[in-house]
Amino acid sequence: MIDTKAFDKLIADRRSVYPKQYNGVPVDDSIVTQMLENANWAPTHGLTEPWRFVVFSGEALGRLADFFQAVYKETTPTENFDEGKYQKQRDNVLQSSHVVAIIMKRQETGKIPEVEEVCAVACAVQNMWLTATAYGVGCYWSTGGPTFKPQGKAYFGLGEQDKLLGFMYIGNYDGDLPAGKRKSIEDKVQKG
Repeated sequence: MIDTKAFDKLIADRRSVYPKQYNGVPVDDSIVTQMLENANWAPTHGLTEPWRFVVFSGEALGRLADFFQAVYKETTPTENFDEGKYQKQRDNVLQSSHVVAIIMKRQETGKIPEVEEVCAVACAVQNMWLTATAYGVGCYWSTGGPTFKPQGKAYFGLGEQDKLLGFMYIGNYDGDLPAGKRKSIEDKVQKG
């Protein structure tokens, strides 16, 4: 049996830690590997295991940053182009130790409803996030950049029914994170 109080605290302590908060110290690859191992134990209807991940670190981050900027430039009308947002596409990637593309690989028969496959991937991401929290590593799941654009799908060679669900930015950080806030669960639960 595990320490349930520590487990409860781990869940309550999970936070979004953004790339601008990262300190530039690389996260050990073994921690990222453990994050992915734990992701692989997410619940999955029909054992379809629809999660797929592409891990970027080192020089690959530069290529990913170039891609993010290219998609922003290509998909943003001239009158809406914002140099700050364009630069942020690059900075978020390069300030991270690792960036993990989060993909839902659709089951070919379509027997399992798509929403269940998306939910399974979200559970896998939560497992990654809790693992990072346990190791004192910061994470942020972003659905920005090329996430829902055709260029993102093409970049990762995804099939028509597959989905790019975002990117997990990973990095070490210094200091304490603010306490979390949630409204009472009693406001969200009723008896049947």
